[in-house]
Amino acid sequence: MDRDPIAESLRRIPSVDHLLGQPAIAALAARTSHGFVVSEIQAFLGELRSHIRAGGTEPDLEPGALLERLKRRIEERLRPSLRTVINATGVIIHTNLGRAPLSAAAQESISAAGARYSNLEFDLQSGERSHRDQVLESSLKELLCCEAVTVVNNNAAALLLALNTIASGKEVVVSRGELVEIGGSFRIPEILGKSGAILREVGTTNKTRVGDYAAAIGPDTALLLRVHPSNFRMRGFTQRPELKELLGLARERGIPLMEDVGSGCLADLRPYGIADEPMPRESLALGADLVCFSGDKLLGGPQAGILAGKAAWIAMIRRNPLMRTYRVGKLISAALDATLTSYRSGRAFEEIPVLRLIATPYDELERRRRRLVRRLKAALPADAEVGMLRGESVIGGGSCPESVLPSPLLALRSRRWSAGRLEARLRAFDPPVVARLEEDRVLVDLRTVFPSQERTLADAILAALS
Repeated sequence: MDRDPIAESLRRIPSVDHLLGQPAIAALAARTSHGFVVSEIQAFLGELRSHIRAGGTEPDLEPGALLERLKRRIEERLRPSLRTVINATGVIIHTNLGRAPLSAAAQESISAAGARYSNLEFDLQSGERSHRDQVLESSLKELLCCEAVTVVNNNAAALLLALNTIASGKEVVVSRGELVEIGGSFRIPEILGKSGAILREVGTTNKTRVGDYAAAIGPDTALLLRVHPSNFRMRGFTQRPELKELLGLARERGIPLMEDVGSGCLADLRPYGIADEPMPRESLALGADLVCFSGDKLLGGPQAGILAGKAAWIAMIRRNPLMRTYRVGKLISAALDATLTSYRSGRAFEEIPVLRLIATPYDELERRRRRLVRRLKAALPADAEVGMLRGESVIGGGSCPESVLPSPLLALRSRRWSAGRLEARLRAFDPPVVARLEEDRVLVDLRTVFPSQERTLADAILAALS
């Protein structure tokens, strides 16, 4: 009588108790919990039975192979979803990879604040409750030379909160050329609408004059808003009023002016060829009533939105009931405080990773590349090659779209794997390596790879090429 192959395969599947008794699985149960591992084994065996009954290709039921698959499954389930990756793309502020990496001081500050109690809302001198901005405001006021500062969870929230506080139900005058999309499909007109403010567009996409603003101001005008086009530039037949011109109009008409400067550049980047990012301190010095910007872009800190300017406006914003929905917690406060200390101490370029990556000389990167190539060629498979070429890194994160930094690149090719497959194999490594694909090559840019990651990067490249 012919045997039923499906029934035969089902009989070969081991029991939960058998698998639980294997040393590798028992060790995982001891590390986590018995219930968790039993649940994972049951799910694994259930999927195996369903696959066999559906007539799928018979899986490898050899005990050793089965055990290894189960072990990998449980280990993958135990791995955090948010993982450290090696950024080999050359995009310094990579939105998809967490934007600005934090300084060592910021990491230590987060650890200390998270593990212990802190003075987040407690005045140590008076012994009374304080507002949570107090731990950050002093440093920010010093760096920005302004009257007052408050911090929320991102720059979009800072803009929305300010608009809701100052202009809900009233008009905000904005140039059509500044009605930008700031990433993730968030658009300035939509933020204005959600804030309760009424958008009053002036000028055209490519040309707006001070006179356009002046003509739009009426009894319902609450605010003039200037928005830095962080992620694009217009060239050619264009015109945009200087901030100083708009401030003159705002003072003449008795209307506040707010500027969204975007990336929050606190350091002078002109020596590195970056001259098109406004600095919030300069806008405030010219007389802007409010300025908002991000904490996790060129500032190099954690995700945050910073609102700085006149004390009266900041006080109004703090009293807005929405403030509680956007405020930051102790971990962000700790990281931002440590980042600001690097600026105040004059050590920003030495301590803040984003600035250090921007400032790294080409020659230093070239030395690192040659060292890495020597390490790779000592163990490179015969069907693989590692080439060297000169390329460009970018700032990213919606900042400095026209600025590039020269960087030495590695170009990886394999006769065994396509470029797409090779890039996927790099991402499958632990930790994953994220590179870029160009012209059927995988390119590795060392500007965004930390020196401490180079040995691991070499191991990942060799594993992917093998």
